Amino acid sequence: MALKLGHGVMILVIISASMFSVSMANKDWSFGFNYTDWWSRFGNHPQNKTQQQPKQIVVGGSEHWHYRFNYTDWAFKSAPFYLNDTLVFKYDAPNATSFPHSVYMFKSFGSFLKCDIEKAKMLANPMQGTGEGFKFVLKRWKPHYFACGERNGFHCNNGTMKFAVMPMIRPFWQWP
Repeated sequence: MALKLGHGVMILVIISASMFSVSMANKDWSFGFNYTDWWSRFGNHPQNKTQQQPKQIVVGGSEHWHYRFNYTDWAFKSAPFYLNDTLVFKYDAPNATSFPHSVYMFKSFGSFLKCDIEKAKMLANPMQGTGEGFKFVLKRWKPHYFACGERNGFHCNNGTMKFAVMPMIRPFWQWP
């Protein structure tokens, strides 16, 4: 019961934080009401096609997907993520000088926190991140929990090679 309550609270916190960050991104807040500006604020807005298009986001940016990089911090700084955006996991194939990496997705916040790889689903094996990388489309409006599952979850357990995202609904026009 406590785990379900904790999971619900965490989802509420993620949704609230996402909504807050999008609302604060609008730097042109005006608290007065200007009747002469009514139509431009609330009338027919020309649709910004670039605003509506899903994006391809490389996980970790130029750092890609590797050990000892804080992906939770990266996800926080890269937010917001929107429905139909594509996360691209790029990583090197296993070799003598680097550790292999993979991509796992957890079904629950509890298994994500514990890095319980047995309850996670492998999305990409160590060979799928080479070249153009492994692509995952955020198709559902729900929290997504990702981690590296190699070495029995060691990369996840150290706390850096895992992150969560909550995709939002993309606005239909650019806010004034």
